[in-house]
Amino acid sequence: MKLVHSPASPFVRKVRVTILECGLQDRVEMQQVATSATAPAAEAIAANPLGKIPALLREDGPAIHDSRVITRYLNAVAGADLYPQARQWEVLTLESLADGIMEAGVLMVYEYRLRPDDKVFPEWVEAQWNRITRTLDVIGDRWISHLNGPLDASQIALACALGYLDFRHGDRNWRADRPALAQWAEGFGQRPAMQDTVPA
Repeated sequence: MKLVHSPASPFVRKVRVTILECGLQDRVEMQQVATSATAPAAEAIAANPLGKIPALLREDGPAIHDSRVITRYLNAVAGADLYPQARQWEVLTLESLADGIMEAGVLMVYEYRLRPDDKVFPEWVEAQWNRITRTLDVIGDRWISHLNGPLDASQIALACALGYLDFRHGDRNWRADRPALAQWAEGFGQRPAMQDTVPA
């Protein structure tokens, strides 16, 4: 297998952490590409007509993409239990919330990176941040017991989402008034798979 990726993407990091947690690092080759929303890499387009990363090239079938699809596939290949049957709906729901945080965070970056200064829409940026903060508040209020349970895909996704907020939006201090979530993120961030995939 080959992962088409760019290491700064939080969606890519989620897949890379899953690869490590599933013990598949010797079975997945890394193909790093220079890509962007306005100039997707040829390799990304070849793997996914949307030009989005990550994409996983397989030897026994067509490429698959969308990080949630890839992580489920890797979980199946490894015979892991990151989507446990007894908690699958909770895991999928929290993973969806984490992916939404990533999406909003990426959109904030794009607004400043891809638009001329006089075209930036601050209200749009703040709307994305409000989506993030509302979601973090709900997670902190309702999901801490789940986060402190056995390892699953939603924990990986959330940790990567929070890591992306630190990486790209650290000045906004998502940890303020969320001590339980901040403590969980600090502990989860010490896992070797997280340490090995810190974006730079």
